[in-house]
Amino acid sequence: MFKALAHAPEVAKGVAGFLKPLLSDGALRGWYKELVAVRVGMLQSSEYAVRAHEISARKKGASEEQIAGVKDFERGPYNEKEKAGFRLAERLHGGAAGVDDTFFAQLREHFGETELVELFLTAAAFEMFPRFIDGLRIPVTPMPAAASSAK
Repeated sequence: MFKALAHAPEVAKGVAGFLKPLLSDGALRGWYKELVAVRVGMLQSSEYAVRAHEISARKKGASEEQIAGVKDFERGPYNEKEKAGFRLAERLHGGAAGVDDTFFAQLREHFGETELVELFLTAAAFEMFPRFIDGLRIPVTPMPAAASSAK
């Protein structure tokens, strides 16, 4: 993705400046936000997004069980708070109207204000990035040799 963005250097700097703090440990753990991005990638059928964020989630400490569990997160190895974040990603995927007052109140039972900002931004940002990547037909990056031999 950043090779494509290199054609617009100022945009590339802005995107990097946005993504680094968003996906790092903050109010929410970086590995969890990466898994939210994986879920959004799955909803969009974006192989690029799923692969890239699985690799990043692994690097940030997600277990193989957590990564594999994203597909059926309701049965996955997640607590209720983490499941609520995945539910948000699914609802937001259909549009902001999917986050009605009742569901928003449920989110507030689990997440503080800063966590909600990070969660919503993560889910919303990764609605955009797969469309950009897949629309431009950016090829899936091969898995690094060290990561593929670790499997």
